[in-house]
Amino acid sequence: MSNSEKRSLLRFLVIYLTSTFLLFSMASWIFYNASKHHLLDKQRESLKYEAEQIQIKLRKLHQSNQKILYYPNSEGFHSAIYDLDKKYIFGTYPKEPSLGHLTDTDKLYLIVHVEPYYLGTAYLLVSKPINFTPIEILQKNIFLFMILSGIFFLILGYFLGKLFIKPMRDSMEQMNHFIQDTTHELNTPISTILTNIEMIETFEKCKQGSLELKRIEIASKTLSRIYDDLTYLNLNHNYHRKITNIDMRALLQERLTYFSAMLEAKKIKIDTKTDEKVMLSLDKNDAIRLLDNLISNAFKYNKQGGELYIELTQEMLVVKDSGIGIPTKDMHTITHRFKRANKSEGGFGIGLDIVNQVVSSYGYDLTINSVVNEGTEVIVKWEK
Repeated sequence: MSNSEKRSLLRFLVIYLTSTFLLFSMASWIFYNASKHHLLDKQRESLKYEAEQIQIKLRKLHQSNQKILYYPNSEGFHSAIYDLDKKYIFGTYPKEPSLGHLTDTDKLYLIVHVEPYYLGTAYLLVSKPINFTPIEILQKNIFLFMILSGIFFLILGYFLGKLFIKPMRDSMEQMNHFIQDTTHELNTPISTILTNIEMIETFEKCKQGSLELKRIEIASKTLSRIYDDLTYLNLNHNYHRKITNIDMRALLQERLTYFSAMLEAKKIKIDTKTDEKVMLSLDKNDAIRLLDNLISNAFKYNKQGGELYIELTQEMLVVKDSGIGIPTKDMHTITHRFKRANKSEGGFGIGLDIVNQVVSSYGYDLTINSVVNEGTEVIVKWEK
């Protein structure tokens, strides 16, 4: 699975699972509150029954002629009786409760208005501790349900996400097949053209430095560079790197010579500043791709008669042009594959993607600074 497919799948799963979690959380919260109220209502029914039993016993005591009255008491319940002014008469509470301040949250209370006033009782207060066991069981069941649902929807979301990105994968595979076929077809004619140009120059069958020959050379080298880039993109994951010590100063001069005809055609002034010897341990083909793509972008998006500044030190490589620049809105995606900030120039939008891949492969740092209509500066740091 490619990085773009992974990013698309991850974004889909985040949106899908977040929305599903929020929906199920709301539904579970509503269900929990409804079920909790139902459980508490069932416990309140026992309070109503207890209050009725106490009133019956109060009536019997009121009608009896006993000199000693025994206040009714039931295990698991507390009760108290009050007069018309809500003043405490008697009860089974350890501490005298006030009808206006019943704030104990772990108990259920029921206040009943008593008529007629048996033994002077106008109000009856009955309470019992809340049985939290069924509520805790409810909480555990909902929590378990949320976990199992989360696992189910994660698996379902993964397969839905795979179906979601399948069209993109098919398109990418078709594009990769197209690139593979195109690079295969381009290889032979490009090699033939470049070989014959060298032979013409070697045997002086054509005047060296002629305009026609330069045009052919520029076009051929452009095709050759495109071919190399497309081959690299197609084989990057299976690309075998041979790490050696590369003299970057010598290689830079070699690549500038390679691009000299193109730079001259656009009349670009080159200013280079390099240390005596800059040695890096990396694959030579990667080093060539890094330099070629940076130099190619610098002249391709430069102005006619513009400037190109290249600085090579023991710590970094700087390539700066005086070209059209990159809009701010495109800066965070400019290294993505096939991303082109400017459609007026040719290209596939793969140059900075290749640069970014090479830089990432060796743990270097890539920084791009750009101002529209002023130019772009690319900095690759290998010494941190």
